Amino acid sequence: MIAPSPPKGARNCVVLILDSCRWDAMMEADPTFIKRLGNIEKRYSYATWTAPSHYNLLMGLLPHPSPKHVFASSHYKSDLNRFSDRLNIPDLCFEQMIPRLWLPHHLKWTLGYRTQAIMSLPTLNPSTPIAVDFDRYEMAPKHNDLMAIVNQLEFDENRPNFIVINTGETHYPYAPADEPETQWPRIHGVHGVFRTLSHGQPISTASTPFFNLDRLEQLYKRQIRAIQSLENAITALYDKVPDNTWITITSDHGELFGEGGYFGHGPINHRKVLEVPFVEGLLR
Repeated sequence: MIAPSPPKGARNCVVLILDSCRWDAMMEADPTFIKRLGNIEKRYSYATWTAPSHYNLLMGLLPHPSPKHVFASSHYKSDLNRFSDRLNIPDLCFEQMIPRLWLPHHLKWTLGYRTQAIMSLPTLNPSTPIAVDFDRYEMAPKHNDLMAIVNQLEFDENRPNFIVINTGETHYPYAPADEPETQWPRIHGVHGVFRTLSHGQPISTASTPFFNLDRLEQLYKRQIRAIQSLENAITALYDKVPDNTWITITSDHGELFGEGGYFGHGPINHRKVLEVPFVEGLLR
């Protein structure tokens, strides 16, 4: 099967996912890189942990607003149709994705895009079904080094590019790329699970530890600092993308830092694990 010629004027599109970054942490961090794209919105993830959230993202379901007095199905359809503006393809519509309902497939095989993904979390590794219909799908060199990802990016000059990036600076342990691992927080029952997942090993059953609220506040502040640490890498991303590139910056889900007795994300029903930042715009 040969990819078709892309529509005239089709834009590059980059979706940058700051893993676990919650909306209020982004607002408190107040990074200058956001202001180059537009006004930041509070939106809501379709899922509360990494894998299902990314599957939704790649169905075209970016984090959503929560409009009242509309039919949910109508809003879902109109939100998907926003890709017409992002990609500068006027006749793009939701019905064209049926029956596959998989954005990389539609972009690659119907619209002639080069599809790429660089992921930092092991639940998104190339052996999972999420890697289907990508021309290039790789794991990042480190879970928390966006600059290394930016340095790996490639842009096809003959086809528009659709690129998905997941980076983990804002994921536990909320560590900038240049922070030594010896300075990472050590929380019994959490740090060990993270390291186990990073090495692809099974997780053993363990009792849930009690978390000190002061300690959790420190972790929240670490996420804020991790957001601020992304300034240089995201500026480098802006400098690297070709002209006429649409960039979306968002998160796959939020994070709990003691609210309601919860920590982290996953099987948690709390608004803070669904609230995510969302900003997008055309660069140059």
